[in-house]
Amino acid sequence: CKSFPEALLFQLLGLSIATLSTVTHYGLHFTLISNVSLESNAYRVIHHSAFYFGICLSMTLILAALLSSAATVRESQCLTAMGFFCFALAFCGLIPAACWRYTHSTEVEDSMMDVYDFMYEEVRRNTSSFRRHELTAIHEAFLCCGKHSPFGDTTNVENKTCPPGQVHDEGRDCLQEIRDFLKKHMDFVFSLLGIAIGFTVYGMILTSFLWFSIHFSSNLYRKGKYILR
Repeated sequence: CKSFPEALLFQLLGLSIATLSTVTHYGLHFTLISNVSLESNAYRVIHHSAFYFGICLSMTLILAALLSSAATVRESQCLTAMGFFCFALAFCGLIPAACWRYTHSTEVEDSMMDVYDFMYEEVRRNTSSFRRHELTAIHEAFLCCGKHSPFGDTTNVENKTCPPGQVHDEGRDCLQEIRDFLKKHMDFVFSLLGIAIGFTVYGMILTSFLWFSIHFSSNLYRKGKYILR
């Protein structure tokens, strides 16, 4: 039946969203920032919320695809309606997520850079080995070296925390590297959200068509049957 390739596409889309959510949550760059962020910083909340939203969305899409396939095989209007409900639920979650991404385009970026600024100033003001170790890990993950500071006394910090072989004058600014890295990642997330919205709309249309097809074919099947008395 034609709906099976579509169901496979929806399952692949759900798996893609789950994979992206897992990479975002457990990826080295994101976990380093999340582990050192303060409670007052919004990044940790965004970090966890994005993961749970992505997992729920992927499960909803996969469930919708399975229900649509089962509805096609069994010609069940109930299963078709449940599949439509799952697609509609995913759509209602995707639209606010896309709007949030559009209206809060710099919130994640600003929160990540605030975390780095806090870490950097902590190391600059004191000699805490724990903070210095965390800042070194961030420098190694983002392959950057310090930041441009108006204080002009950052060379000592960068000599202790930058990856070996990087010179202060030639090292890449970490704030710029964080911004560039996150921009690429968020562009990919936004593209996947757009694809998911298009597929959920297509899924709602497909399940609606399937429901009406089953309904009318069932009525046609009963037509012409008479009971002779």
